[in-house]
Amino acid sequence: MDPLSQGTVGAAFAQSTASKDTIFKISVIGFLAGLAPDLDVMIQSSADPILFLEYHRQFTHSLFFIPFGSLIIALLIFPLVKRSMSFKTVYLASLLGYATHGLLDACTSYGTQLFWPFSNERVTWNNISIIDPIFTIPILVLLVTAIKTKKKIFSFFAIGWITFYLSLGFVQYERTLSAAIELANSRGHIAERLTLKPSFGNLILWKSIYQHNDTFYVDAIRTIQSSTWCSGESIREFDYLQHLPGLDDDSQQKKDIERFRWFSQDYLGYDEEKNIITDVRYSMIPNQIRPMWGLVIDDKRGIDEHAIWWTSRSLDQSQLDLFIDMLNGQKCKNRF
Repeated sequence: MDPLSQGTVGAAFAQSTASKDTIFKISVIGFLAGLAPDLDVMIQSSADPILFLEYHRQFTHSLFFIPFGSLIIALLIFPLVKRSMSFKTVYLASLLGYATHGLLDACTSYGTQLFWPFSNERVTWNNISIIDPIFTIPILVLLVTAIKTKKKIFSFFAIGWITFYLSLGFVQYERTLSAAIELANSRGHIAERLTLKPSFGNLILWKSIYQHNDTFYVDAIRTIQSSTWCSGESIREFDYLQHLPGLDDDSQQKKDIERFRWFSQDYLGYDEEKNIITDVRYSMIPNQIRPMWGLVIDDKRGIDEHAIWWTSRSLDQSQLDLFIDMLNGQKCKNRF
């Protein structure tokens, strides 16, 4: 998730162990520890533009690494606070803050290697958006209140809100899943694979992607008291023979495609206009295919040259208006 969410969740759990005299410092330690695993974004290479895909949310986010990552943070912070608290206190705050990070990231759709080094599976529970102010702002308010009043009860209120909101996300996921399966069935399709993700900043409007035969179908599903849907777009799954028949099997670009396939959990499409292999899971508008990132493939590149990493996250006013209308129920009026 976004850094502010990671920091505030880490601070909330660390703060619950603080005394009145240490509540501010413990909150800061928990906040920093909650941020720390994302330092893996520094693992990049100008020669290999998608190296960061393999290492972001990898070892620093795994359950196995929590005690070691916490220890590193505690060792760095302890010299600054040793006059007011013991190393044990600092380590406990670091441990609680650090431990929340990978678990919170796994609640999103991006994929987190929680079980590294025993498995490279990208865990995706899909019960919260990568950025969700409705989740984060109440936690931040409760943290500040706890610091100002020096009362830990507000820390527990924050933890209660975290638990409630993430649980609500699972409930909404299950409701939307039922609707997505019903939508596929209504078209005479068999959803051979299906994934759902909440759209930006809410648990109401979801993106549904399912595969029937060799095609991905993308729709928006709005779930409150009942479910409605906005019919979306479709795209054929990426296929070497159809889309890149001339690509050398031994080329670095093909190796990069397979690395990207692992990252995207095999939800690969192909934009023939831009010659881009795309991650179908992500778009700014939930019933659209328009990609946010992908690989540009050029069969004229050398056999040892990498594919080009491409991103586009622009959202013009017309798209923003469309998103708001869909969220408000003005566009998604088809009922099951």
